[in-house]
Amino acid sequence: MLRVLVAEDEDGTRLSLAHVLRTEGYEVEEARDGIEAERLGTEGDHALVLLDVEMPGLDGVEVCRRIRAARPSVPIVMLTGRSTELDAIRGLDAGADDYVAKPFRLQELLARVRAHVRRSNPDVVAAGDVRVDKLGRRVWHGDEELALSPREFDLLAFLVHNATRTVTREEVMNAVWNGEWQGSNKTLDMNVVALRRKLGDDARAPRHVITVRGVGLRFEP
Repeated sequence: MLRVLVAEDEDGTRLSLAHVLRTEGYEVEEARDGIEAERLGTEGDHALVLLDVEMPGLDGVEVCRRIRAARPSVPIVMLTGRSTELDAIRGLDAGADDYVAKPFRLQELLARVRAHVRRSNPDVVAAGDVRVDKLGRRVWHGDEELALSPREFDLLAFLVHNATRTVTREEVMNAVWNGEWQGSNKTLDMNVVALRRKLGDDARAPRHVITVRGVGLRFEP
C-alpha cells in the first residue's frame, strides 16, 4: 500500500485530508508540526508528501528543503492559506513539485496527488484497496495477492489506471486486446465477471467494476 505523509498543524484540515486519503486506499502518516514533519519526511518511504507552509517548530518551506535534500525523488505538494506569487515561488524554489492554496477542493487535490504518485511510481497504480504492479505483473486487494490470468491482469491494470473515469468498451478492447480482437464482446464480459469474482464483488451490485449501460466500464476505488 502506498504511503502518504500529511504534515499540517490544523487538526481539522489534517484529519480531513487523512480520512479522504485513507478512503482512496493510501496509508497515511500524520505530522502536527515542522519538527515531526522533517523527521518523518526525511526518514520515510512515502509515495508523496503533503506539506503545510505555516507550521510550528520549523517552517514548512525549510522542511521541504530538507526533505528534498534527503529524498530527491519524492513528490512534495505544499499547502498554504497564503496565495501570493511570492509564496508559491518560495515553495517551488525549496524543491516542491506543486502548490495548492487554501481553501482547496478535496477532489482537485486528490487528482493532483494521483497524478504525482503516477509520475513518481510509473510501474505501480492504485485505487482504493487495489494496487497493481505493472512491471512485476502482480495485484493486491488489500493485503491479499490475487491470482489473475494475463488478460484479467491487463484489464484490471487498465481500469485501475483510469479509476473513476468511465471508459468505453472500444477503449478497453483497444488497450487490452490491442485493437486486434474481432470476435464477440462477450470475451470482455467474461473477463469482467472473473475480475468481479476475484475482487469479491457482488455480481448483482458490484462495488469495484461498474458497468455503465450503453457506454462501458468504470472502476470505483
